[in-house]
Amino acid sequence: MTMDVDVVIVGGGPAGLSAALVLARACRSVRLIDAGHPRNSVTGAVHGFLSRDGIAPTELRRLGRADLAPFPNVAIDDDTVVRAARHPDGGFHVETVGGASWRSRRLVLATGVVDNLPDVPGFDQFYGTGIFHCPFCDGYPFRDQRLAVYGRAGRGAGLALELLGWSKDIVVCSDGPCGIGHDDREDLARNGITVIEEPVAAFRGEGDRLQAVAFTGRADLECAAVFFTLGQHQASPLVKALGCRISDKGTVDTARHESTNVPGVFVVGDASRNLQWVALAAAEGAEAAFAIATALIAEDRR
Repeated sequence: MTMDVDVVIVGGGPAGLSAALVLARACRSVRLIDAGHPRNSVTGAVHGFLSRDGIAPTELRRLGRADLAPFPNVAIDDDTVVRAARHPDGGFHVETVGGASWRSRRLVLATGVVDNLPDVPGFDQFYGTGIFHCPFCDGYPFRDQRLAVYGRAGRGAGLALELLGWSKDIVVCSDGPCGIGHDDREDLARNGITVIEEPVAAFRGEGDRLQAVAFTGRADLECAAVFFTLGQHQASPLVKALGCRISDKGTVDTARHESTNVPGVFVVGDASRNLQWVALAAAEGAEAAFAIATALIAEDRR
């Protein structure tokens, strides 16, 4: 099969942009296709990224694209990939909503995940300003204040214990029977963490400032922030369509250099098995790009 480009990258967040930059500097032709629906679109700032702490996600993506602009061997399409297939010769065929069709030698999926969100009044109002899913990203401004954990059906215990690094005043809101096991309940109690099983009626506050969790049959719980854990799922159907192995967590079970069980397919960023941080997503993109570039050099040499 005649290849149009060396590598197609699906997804233009930090992972995909980082992979594109390393491949560009390795003199490889790259087509990056970005649907423009990042997981952190509601987040005001990226944290934990050296020299970029506090930057807006949109600005980080803009700067990433600007870094790629000088390279004639990289092109970016604002489009959505609807089909990707691996051919017997090892190449890939990719098709988009916009009608474009690309063939490549390697395929990088940086398509991310989608968080399962609670259908509770007020969630949308405070999501990204007072309701979060990652304390490492957003816990610091709320340190030493009361924090609530929202997690159903056994979820919440692990996140509540983790939040002890930021505050000793933690309350789990399970929105009904918690389902937390006996040992975990004892662990929570030892650390002064209470569990409220009353159904949650709403998240309340003023403007974008969360102030309390409201329940159907008891007084409101005043708190500075809520951290939720309801699981997640792959943002794109491509990983399953290509046959990538999915872990119990819902992420792709990647191996060395973010390779997958499908030869030639690499999954980087939040969609992979590793920690879901922006800095690590960028690192995974660079790692996959290194592996791809060195493999293509070897293939061309032979």
